[in-house]
Amino acid sequence: MKSKSDVLKYLELAERQARDKKKKSNMKTYAYKYLELAEKHAEKIAARWVKDVRNNTRTQTYKKLNEKQLVDQCTEFYQQFSKMFIYEKITDDVTKYFQKYALECYALDIPAKEAIYALILMRRNIWLYAEFQMIFNSAIAKQESLDTLNRTILLFDYAVYEVTREYLELMKTT
Repeated sequence: MKSKSDVLKYLELAERQARDKKKKSNMKTYAYKYLELAEKHAEKIAARWVKDVRNNTRTQTYKKLNEKQLVDQCTEFYQQFSKMFIYEKITDDVTKYFQKYALECYALDIPAKEAIYALILMRRNIWLYAEFQMIFNSAIAKQESLDTLNRTILLFDYAVYEVTREYLELMKTT
């Protein structure tokens, strides 16, 4: 027969596991909201990005480019973002997408430093939009917010790496 303390320990453990499971479920919920926001509002976020990228002194070339083309390029990036976010490691499809993005920028005569800074502005705009929508407004959401921000930064770091690598390859061939 189990002692009263054994039963209490078991109940505590079960309660802690239930809380942890609920916390993980909430974390997935917030990450899902973030991805859903990025996908559903990709065009709005992209339009804000276009304003930023055209007015920024570090991205002068973008002022000369077609606004709709820029919105479309950024919208596609944000729509691809959710596919990038869900996998632990970057897939070949994602790498190919980053290479395609670099090729498009290169073909538009966007200098590498501007294409990379444009990615930084994309990251900033997607995060600010999520913050503005206040999807991370509870105490539980603060940790999820940090986790989501870290994942977002990591994905954009991969993008910067691949875009830089692709630009270097393109510059070798021309």
